[in-house]
Amino acid sequence: MQEFIIRKATQQDIAAIYNMVYELAVFEKEPEALKIGIKDYEVAFSEKLIDSIVAELHGEMIGITVFYMTFSTWRGKCLYLEDFFVKPEYRKLGIGQKLFDAYIAEAKSKGARQAKWQVLDWNDVALNFYSRNNAIIEKNWWNGKLYFE
Repeated sequence: MQEFIIRKATQQDIAAIYNMVYELAVFEKEPEALKIGIKDYEVAFSEKLIDSIVAELHGEMIGITVFYMTFSTWRGKCLYLEDFFVKPEYRKLGIGQKLFDAYIAEAKSKGARQAKWQVLDWNDVALNFYSRNNAIIEKNWWNGKLYFE
């Protein structure tokens, strides 16, 4: 396999990022949960509400991280990893590790005191990946949310 490229996303990448988020939703068995469209992503990206680092091979996007800055009243600045996905046919080639490393470097460059994300309890591959990266997987906090349609 030729060398893949890890780079910051641009506005021109939004449609491909959106499509990969849909692939992630399918993998997570919740494609119907994706309720917004590409236009929403374009606006969020242009307003700097979200940012992304992508993996590319021969001009094709093969992996993404989507993240944004948040704040912990206990720890300070935090870079929240909303989505992290590598196409199945490109897994186990080190692409996920390179994307994750780039996300961590981005967090540190922004002065974040922590990086944070969620992982599904049944996703053993992801849980093992994060464990290899010395992540703390909290099991005592439950997610709370409200939807406003």
